[in-house]
Amino acid sequence: MKIHRIALLGGSGFVGRHLTRHLQNRGYQCVIITRHAYRLHELRTSAEAVEADPYDRSALSTALDGCDAAINLVGILNDGGKAASFRRVHVELVESLVAACQAAGVRRLLHMSALNANQSSGSSQYLRTKGEGENRAHTLGKASIAVTSFRPSVIFGPDDGFLNRFSTLMKIPGPMPLACPDAKLAPVFIDDVVKAFANALEDRSTFGRHYELCGPKAYTLEELVRFIAETTGRRKLIIRMPDWASRLQASVLQYAPGKPFTPDNYQSLQTPSVCSDDSLAALGIAATSLENAGSRILRGDNKSARLHRLRQSRQR
Repeated sequence: MKIHRIALLGGSGFVGRHLTRHLQNRGYQCVIITRHAYRLHELRTSAEAVEADPYDRSALSTALDGCDAAINLVGILNDGGKAASFRRVHVELVESLVAACQAAGVRRLLHMSALNANQSSGSSQYLRTKGEGENRAHTLGKASIAVTSFRPSVIFGPDDGFLNRFSTLMKIPGPMPLACPDAKLAPVFIDDVVKAFANALEDRSTFGRHYELCGPKAYTLEELVRFIAETTGRRKLIIRMPDWASRLQASVLQYAPGKPFTPDNYQSLQTPSVCSDDSLAALGIAATSLENAGSRILRGDNKSARLHRLRQSRQR
């Protein structure tokens, strides 16, 4: 399958920005389908922006015209109500995209899911709807679209919402109360994630497959926070919160601006976010360690971090 032009939904997000630049460097033409094209300052040199409502199948089909493949990266960590509910974003949007691909003659779809995405995953709406959306992508498109889905653990990179968030929290005076300290995670480097997407794009052996993406090592959340503190040179007292206190914190913080921690986030952390196999290796990628790339990111001395700071300064 030869691909030249690729449409991305969610192309302006963390993964989308890195993936768009990576695909462009490999010689692909990228089109970012968005409702707000004026926000894509950072990607203007590497992608074309097309405005369309992704829930309007007719408009989405028109936006996909001339594309050989589509990539869905859209997802939310917190339910935003009727207009941005888990089900609307993770399931209904997928249904709309598959129908639009079929109407536009797009025969290749890469879908971003999540590790442990499962329609029966406890009481986490995030994982349940992610699982349902992934299932929809594969079943609805089976007859006419080659679908490949990816299930990453937490993704880290120079402009992520994981390492940077905890690094910022470290700056707050006083001890750090840590909910779910024993939650298991296998952080995967953003560069490895985008390589996985790009390597699978034209590889027929990946059609219909589901790939789990993890870093080479699993950690508890407490171990990760201590790594961040040590790497950034901050002496911080970390208080392990018991389960009842973690639940209480989630019930309170769900009402704080930005919803930093919610009951659904708590439920998601109850399932270890670690891989059952080495899908990165299957895609020809050697997993990058957190100690290697994470240390450079936290110290701000890696190439990606410098490029990100340069792009940010140009937008001011």
